[in-house]
Amino acid sequence: MKNSIFTIMKKELARFFGDKRMVVSILMPGVLVYILYSFMGGAMGSAFDVDEDYAPTIQAVGLPASMEALLPQTGFAVMTGVDEEEAKEAVTAQTLDLLLVFPEEFDQSVAAYDISSGIPAPQVEVYYNSASTNSTFAYQSLIGLLDAYEAQMANKFDVNAGGGDYDLATAEDTAGSFFALMMPMLLMIFLYSGCAAVAPESIAGEKERGTIATMLITPIRRSDIALGKILALAVISMISAASSTMGTVLSLPKMMDGVADEMSASIYSIQDYLLLAAVILSTVLVLVTLISILSAFAKTIKEAQTYAMPVMLLAMGLGITAMFGGGASQELTPYCIPLYNSVQCMAGVFSFSVLPVGVAVTVGINVAVTLLGVVVLARMFNSEKIIFAR
Repeated sequence: MKNSIFTIMKKELARFFGDKRMVVSILMPGVLVYILYSFMGGAMGSAFDVDEDYAPTIQAVGLPASMEALLPQTGFAVMTGVDEEEAKEAVTAQTLDLLLVFPEEFDQSVAAYDISSGIPAPQVEVYYNSASTNSTFAYQSLIGLLDAYEAQMANKFDVNAGGGDYDLATAEDTAGSFFALMMPMLLMIFLYSGCAAVAPESIAGEKERGTIATMLITPIRRSDIALGKILALAVISMISAASSTMGTVLSLPKMMDGVADEMSASIYSIQDYLLLAAVILSTVLVLVTLISILSAFAKTIKEAQTYAMPVMLLAMGLGITAMFGGGASQELTPYCIPLYNSVQCMAGVFSFSVLPVGVAVTVGINVAVTLLGVVVLARMFNSEKIIFAR
């Protein structure tokens, strides 16, 4: 039995890896994902960055003495004596970054203002253009300064004004939350893509070419043929998925540049990666088995790919649940549902809340489903009506 399974595996692996174009098609997604995500990250970073030596252009109407002393703290130069309407047009045209409009006798109005009077406080108007990165940067900087000044003048207490680190979340927590949010969905998509790229060609392709009949007349049990194909396809699918996953993980720091500076997959231990590998391998077995069974019904590769579409939607839908599930479940019931259990385990590993028993149950359930699929596929190989359908 072992020799028969190994023979089928060797045949399938030799057929795929003997074709250089097939090898390139397996590895290319990871390279393309890395290049694309890195380019997107660089593009987004440059789109929202302001040159370090950039000096925003600011004009003010009715600039009071208090602000003449305060605004230089931003390092911005402010021009006065301008026409308000012309300045607004300049901001609209993005030739001016900011326009400040102060009410007449601003300092005297602030000093005489009574908070309990119910009368609207003196209002400072700040005009900016959100379509301009430089204008938005200047606006945010100036608003922060004005808010701080207003707090000193009117509020009876300060909030987080001591300059300390009030955010107690660690860099690992931040990165883990992001990975747990995004990676289960991406992994499910990559795993499905790897399986769908090889499984239909292996079974429906052999039916279409007529070569499956030659294999079935050999003195090898149909269950050995089914298991050998599934294991070989799982190996190839894992390589494809690993390529795409590595491209994504390596490009995430560039993708998140300026948003999450500590974004790195190095926060996970060897144990985390081993648990993740076990989950991914068992997930690939389930996906390959499902697509192989559907491909056995198909007469052509194109038809098999059509039959596999529901599996893609299922994989994507389950991957998206990681975004709304509030983290990995700490109960065992979700880990008994094939594929959904994989998403739960992935979310748990990435968020540092993995349930080891849940991983064991997930792998056991997925392997059991695979073995059941092997039995189903072997029986389909025994059916001339299915295998030789035209």
